[in-house]
Amino acid sequence: MASELEQLSKISVIVADTGDIDATRKNKPVDATTNPSLLFKAAQQPQYQHLVNDAIAYAKKFKPNEQLEEAMDKLAVNFGVEILKIVPGLVSTEVDARLSFLTDKSMAKARKLIKLYKDAGVPKERILIKVASTWQGIKAAEKLEKEGITTNLTLLFNAESQAVACAEAKVTLISPFVGRTSDWAKKNFGRDFKPEEDPGCKLIHTIHNYYQKYGYKTVVMGASFRTKGQITEIAGCQKLTISPDLIQQLAESKAPIQRKLKPLEGKVESPPPPLDEHTFYMRMCMDPMAIEKLHEGIRGFVADTEKLEAIIRSKLGFAKL
Repeated sequence: MASELEQLSKISVIVADTGDIDATRKNKPVDATTNPSLLFKAAQQPQYQHLVNDAIAYAKKFKPNEQLEEAMDKLAVNFGVEILKIVPGLVSTEVDARLSFLTDKSMAKARKLIKLYKDAGVPKERILIKVASTWQGIKAAEKLEKEGITTNLTLLFNAESQAVACAEAKVTLISPFVGRTSDWAKKNFGRDFKPEEDPGCKLIHTIHNYYQKYGYKTVVMGASFRTKGQITEIAGCQKLTISPDLIQQLAESKAPIQRKLKPLEGKVESPPPPLDEHTFYMRMCMDPMAIEKLHEGIRGFVADTEKLEAIIRSKLGFAKL
């Protein structure tokens, strides 16, 4: 019997959710995703100091007031470039979370990251720019997609607002957060959930069925898993971004995998009228989990970005603020 990982790989694209290049090499995923929290952890490891030092050397070519931002952007791209030497597919690189509610500045940052990749010899076709699934982030992604810059909309918790708006914006990929959705339900309802009743898994099923029903091309990539059971409960999801420890658990198990998500049969229906900004916000407002976890996620990414900036600041020789 093949391992669960091998079985899953036949029906879902496996993506490594890590900034750890060695872990990516070991697990041999098709794609990889990074975020500020993962980069903060990776940048502190001795084996990656050459990437940090390269970013510092690059930034010192700029004016002092520009060096911190330049170093941060170059460091994110440095990790992405190294990861792309291992994976055959795509890498996701995240826009600064502090720009989550600024459409134009998110777009400018995305274009800059793509240029840095181009300067490093990496074509934009291998990059997904990650943007938070705010209204402003989705609008930025919609415009970027029209420019040929593909996007990954992250911190997605609501099917009726965020997922619908992303599909209508024709973004390339969305990352609904299974584990964080489940965390909220566990905390607020005071109990654990079996995989088949897990609210995070149900979120993926709902989005998958909606996209299939109306023929949307946006790829659904399940993310933020807490248990192996959450992953197998959405087997067949187009992509699954999984942490190295859970990839290892899947590789070591030979339990049979049953496909849970399948293409829907029958004629594709005409989609409903597109969401406007008011309807988007009202649907989010009616979902306390989505509001709480979206904002919590942005705050967390901002905090880790600032921690990484503190490390970079010291290496640039700047005094602490």
